[in-house]
Amino acid sequence: MTAEKIAIIDYGMGNLHSVKRKLDLNKANSVITSSHKEILEADKVVLVGVGHFKKAMTNLKELNLVDVLNEVVLIKRKPILGICLGMALMTKTSEEGGLVEGLGWVDAKFKRFQFSDTLRYKVPHTGWNEINFVKESELMKDIPNESEFYFVHSYYCEVEDTECILNETEYGKVFTSAFEKDNIFGVQYHPEKSHDQGNQLLTNFIRI
Repeated sequence: MTAEKIAIIDYGMGNLHSVKRKLDLNKANSVITSSHKEILEADKVVLVGVGHFKKAMTNLKELNLVDVLNEVVLIKRKPILGICLGMALMTKTSEEGGLVEGLGWVDAKFKRFQFSDTLRYKVPHTGWNEINFVKESELMKDIPNESEFYFVHSYYCEVEDTECILNETEYGKVFTSAFEKDNIFGVQYHPEKSHDQGNQLLTNFIRI
């Protein structure tokens, strides 16, 4: 039986190849692509990214990928995993680059960390931190609560639809570090850099 194909969206930003390597180590059939045909034909989609929110949205629009992603996610309802910037793009707005509109799939927004104690809380938030489960999910199967994952981000997710909250993390404040809405999964942390627990999360997504 042929493995399901996972399309990793190539929109000119991010650590695409490190994610692909981890997926392939977990027996995935993945392809890095900006081809509308390949994306539409894929069984699952991964939206990764490192960089600037406004630039990312500009790139998606210039490659005519917004309508394609909307069809895959909202109409065909195929599972999609957003990682870091990819998670942010799934929400309504981000403060990065002004108040910029995202894809709007999840009722949430991204805000910049603001701390008075700048010695204790550096921005970006970089390094290992715990995730705490808010609800059960197939994405979290066989991952212990309070596991540590690797983070690198200056903006945090504030979710309006609290039923979507999957994980929370504390860094100067409690913020949503993962959400799940139907076929839409987003994680602020980097599973591809998070060793055994990250590998388990990617395995779980492959099996969803």
